[in-house]
Amino acid sequence: MSAPDLGRVGIWAGEMDRHPAPVLRRAAALIEDLGYPALWFPETTGREAMAQAALLLSATRQTVIATGTASVYARDAVTTAAAQRTLAEAFPGRFLLGLGISHPALVTGVRGHRFGPPLATMRRYLDAMDAAPFGPPIPAPPRVLAALGPGMLRLAAERARGAHPLGMPVEHTRHARSLLGPRPLLAVTQLVVVDPSRSRAAELARTHAAAALPNRLTLLRGLGFHNAAALDDRLVEALVATGGPEDIARRVGDHLDAGADHISLHVLTATPDQPPLRQWEELAAQLL
Repeated sequence: MSAPDLGRVGIWAGEMDRHPAPVLRRAAALIEDLGYPALWFPETTGREAMAQAALLLSATRQTVIATGTASVYARDAVTTAAAQRTLAEAFPGRFLLGLGISHPALVTGVRGHRFGPPLATMRRYLDAMDAAPFGPPIPAPPRVLAALGPGMLRLAAERARGAHPLGMPVEHTRHARSLLGPRPLLAVTQLVVVDPSRSRAAELARTHAAAALPNRLTLLRGLGFHNAAALDDRLVEALVATGGPEDIARRVGDHLDAGADHISLHVLTATPDQPPLRQWEELAAQLL
């Protein structure tokens, strides 16, 4: 079964669990009407990922819906395999399963599981998915892995359609492509603040960059951000693209030049309880 066509630029909607289902459906329909070919969403402590994917697939006609990412600790591998194939069968070419290890605080503190070694845990999970039975005779659908470090990136090239790095600078995209090789999919998520006020944009960007920093410090240092712990202006700008739509378009171009196949834009605002409709529209006019 071929991979869904993500196009060049999509939306990563990180705040969807804040919105009631009717708002969620309208937002997904708008994203489709604006011409974005793909809509990604995360799984943390809100809606269950496969149920939410079905909701979004039902609210759209042709947009690819992708989990960015579904936690391997949320469902056993047999259930995930069955859910993936069910959605792929019901919505041909429109569902992409992104799998991730999640974070120890969510796995242990919220779900009550023991957090295992990430690479070995993911490899065992993929083994179990591949061995899972499923009744309807459809080919195994493609999947991608949330991958930042070298080991997970290599596993994504070996056992999945490709990799889905979230919230990393262009330098990481270049490094990821070198590890993946030329053929696997590289679908990166770029954090963005669309605001003509540089001071407002910088303040919001710094807040979100600080939240993303702890589990990226070692990788960022290896990419040349030697003073990453200080979160200097250079690093904030590398992690979060700010400015007008034309500035965001330049960052998208940088990722494409570095080897990305697809860039999903996570629009950050000071009002996360409201979908960033205006920003999605402005970016669509510039990028699509």
